[in-house]
Amino acid sequence: MLTSSGMLGEHPSIKKIQEIIQRVAVTDATVLITGESGTGKELAARAIHNLSLRADRPFVPVNCAAIPENLLESELFGHARGAFTGAHSTRAGMFQLANHGTILLDEVGELPLPLQAKLLRMLQDGAVRSVGSDQPVNVNVRVIASTNKDLAHQVEKGTFREDLFFRLQVIPIHLPPLRARRSDIALLINHFLERSNRKHGLTIAISREAMIYLWEYDWPGNIREMENLVERLIILSQDGVIDLKDLPANIRAFVSDKKSPQPTLSGGHINLRQATEQLQFRLMEEALRLANGNKSAAARMLGLKRTTLVAKLRRKPTVSAAKAIKATELAEPFAEFIAAPDSEKDR
Repeated sequence: MLTSSGMLGEHPSIKKIQEIIQRVAVTDATVLITGESGTGKELAARAIHNLSLRADRPFVPVNCAAIPENLLESELFGHARGAFTGAHSTRAGMFQLANHGTILLDEVGELPLPLQAKLLRMLQDGAVRSVGSDQPVNVNVRVIASTNKDLAHQVEKGTFREDLFFRLQVIPIHLPPLRARRSDIALLINHFLERSNRKHGLTIAISREAMIYLWEYDWPGNIREMENLVERLIILSQDGVIDLKDLPANIRAFVSDKKSPQPTLSGGHINLRQATEQLQFRLMEEALRLANGNKSAAARMLGLKRTTLVAKLRRKPTVSAAKAIKATELAEPFAEFIAAPDSEKDR
């Protein structure tokens, strides 16, 4: 479901984030958004801005990792004329440009220590001092920071200031990777499928088997990887349907390896009982993911009583669950998300 926050998903973790964004947006509290690359940190920051009282003022994103260190201070805080070679005129920095609006410090963990101190002073005083200037300039800016790094670990290593860390994470928001919200994958793929079809004037569908492989894939690049892949598949599709053969080799190989049985060996022989338990737990785990953790719904998928499922879950195998699972065993729950060819839609 696409909400006013602009974040798509039905997983409990996403719903919780949507609630936090709604509550935080109406304040000026500093927010620290963490998460792997591609999880939608800038989308969350823009949602906070768009739902705030500053929505009609500037939103200025700054990628701290993309600007050379020797230029970063000038980019953020501006410079006075003659401050350094090439500074032929006074120039406003990103904080001045974001005045009365919101600034997003993307990859804030890349800031060098001297600039961390200057940022902390700005957050405390509400004023910036341009390079080469002795006069501070007051600014009214809502600060949102984001990073894919563990800032607490950086604090321990001495590469990030502890006082700045606490000052930034007044409101912490952590965006989970796609593999941790697998029940949203089909919904997101269908969303990007419809959007790319509309963008390119096409009506490409996706087969059930291809959808299940995409659901099983771990998406290391998260939502950004998914969005780009779906658009590529649509553009390169030749017969109007994205099938298993159309998926990239790395996805097919990853899922095939994941599905391959991994029986436990004991004394050179297969332990059939343990292998069977592993496979059972794998199926129960997949059903729970599809059911968003709802044990009653998962039990219905598996044709079990809820009490039976709970009892089996208590006997979780000590070895990781077997990787074997047939696509057809997962197909039915995806039916509502899989785009049918035009001929079927028109019936």
